[in-house]
Amino acid sequence: MSPFPHNYHFDPSYGYNLERLLHLLPPEEPPDFATFWLTRYHRVLGYRTEPSLWMEDQRHPRFETHYFGYRSTDGVHISGWLLIPRVGNARRVVVVGHGYGGWAAPDFDLPVRDSMFAFPCFRGLSRSRCAPYSDNPSWHVLHDIDKRDRYVLGGCVEDLWLAISALLELFPHLVGHIGYMGISFGGGIGALGFPWDERIRRVHLNVPTFGHQPIRINLPTLGSGEAVRGFQRRHGNVLDTLRYYDAALGAKYSRIPVHVAAALFDPYVAPPGQFAIYNALPEPKRLFVLEAGHFEYPRGMEQKRQLLSELEDFFETL
Repeated sequence: MSPFPHNYHFDPSYGYNLERLLHLLPPEEPPDFATFWLTRYHRVLGYRTEPSLWMEDQRHPRFETHYFGYRSTDGVHISGWLLIPRVGNARRVVVVGHGYGGWAAPDFDLPVRDSMFAFPCFRGLSRSRCAPYSDNPSWHVLHDIDKRDRYVLGGCVEDLWLAISALLELFPHLVGHIGYMGISFGGGIGALGFPWDERIRRVHLNVPTFGHQPIRINLPTLGSGEAVRGFQRRHGNVLDTLRYYDAALGAKYSRIPVHVAAALFDPYVAPPGQFAIYNALPEPKRLFVLEAGHFEYPRGMEQKRQLLSELEDFFETL
């Protein structure tokens, strides 16, 4: 029974309690899964990003707001923001991955002190809108889904890797001090990308999507997953591609500390996929259980404060 009153045509807890969620295992892995991603990573590692950086806004009391842009694969130019602390020297840089709504502006309320924060907009979304990608999540998530090597999610992972390359070109002294935070879409992209990139040393994933694709395509949602479910109903072959884009399978290859916030109730990102990602992670890992994701609930602000406090401690040693 759902813990919150709602008008959805489905139960956003999907009949799972915490104990059952914590026992979900990732799906069967394609034999060439790791080779697929490592080959892709090494192919783009030497890519020339030609980063751009200039100040946009000086009004915020804690941060200078800079335009941040760079070249990614497929001729795509990625745009976003970089926040640089006004006082002191930044000891680390944290790349922050957005949900499928993109970034309208950078988030100034992140708790990690002495840090720069980069907010790239993944290809086709927000500041990085460009043809041939749609900025509608329901279409974006389907772009080249029938072509394993061209599927848009792979390009977004490359955007993440090249954000790090661009930042290290601008700030080479921060090598070894790079973290990643990703929420929803950005959490799933992070789980697909960070295990192969040894430059990333600490990761937080908040209600991450793209976990356990075989379960995901069978659960109704209000998110991009519903578009994928519709494609599967029409064509029946979506797992030919998605088995290579399963964030729970990527998580298995983690070798760094990872902090996950996963929800028990979520109408946009089904909780079984979120917990499959967490469960697949080897130690060291930490779990923060949210009562709900993508949903307002009575203890929402209290849980957000608790989570931010945990993240301040988690990233302090980065």
